[in-house]
Amino acid sequence: MGFQHIEVERAGHVATLWLNRPEKHNAMSSDMWEDIPAAMAGLDADDSVRVVVLAGRGPSFTVGIDLALLGSMQPRADSRAAASMDLHRVITRMQKTASCFSESPKPVIAAIHGYCLGAGMDLITACDIRIGAQNAVFSIRETRMGLVADIGTLQRLPAIVGAGATAELAFTGKDIDADHAERIGLVNTVTSDQESLMAATYALADEIASNSPLVTHGIKRVLAANDGRTIEQRLDFVAQWNASHLISNDLAEAMAAHIEKRDPEFKGH
Repeated sequence: MGFQHIEVERAGHVATLWLNRPEKHNAMSSDMWEDIPAAMAGLDADDSVRVVVLAGRGPSFTVGIDLALLGSMQPRADSRAAASMDLHRVITRMQKTASCFSESPKPVIAAIHGYCLGAGMDLITACDIRIGAQNAVFSIRETRMGLVADIGTLQRLPAIVGAGATAELAFTGKDIDADHAERIGLVNTVTSDQESLMAATYALADEIASNSPLVTHGIKRVLAANDGRTIEQRLDFVAQWNASHLISNDLAEAMAAHIEKRDPEFKGH
């Protein structure tokens, strides 16, 4: 499938979904909002892909929604109710674009350099792991534009950095640098530049991809199932998960590889 401003690359068991509108700092146009979940659906269905990397071409990860697209969201003149319904549909459709990363059965790593503003925060907070370059700049920029962020940042960020840090970033809309982002836990690691960012990201992706995809899928499901559950309910969920998935060819391969002192060759079944 061809995309206008999205590019997908595969190398071994790792796929990279590139935001590819570098001349606009990857400002997210209407086609990008539609193509990102379409690209992820293809990667989710590809059993050879075990880890997905989300990254941006050019000088920035993304400066957020294209202002031309934002300006085109004019309400219909026929009624206030119709205008509200139209806008609600647009917002929920955009929410699904960010959610495709959290809903993917595969681990998703965001590699962030340059600006990561507004919708960029929505995308990266839906990913499982975030790595930043030293020049990365993060902002819930909607606040400074007279908007309440509505695509997922306010819902996901508290679980990543805590309620207080989320409130500060959201109420101010201020920019924070990579070191600040690392201190509050928004990014796992900060690298010196974009080249080292991608090297570190792919090293981590390859390390994850070397494990059984049954296991990484299970871990992602179990972690997601923790939300809103007591410890006892969380334990019950993982017990049910492993009762269904523990006995596998991958488990037998791991045991055989350990005995034979070799690296396992997982097949995902």
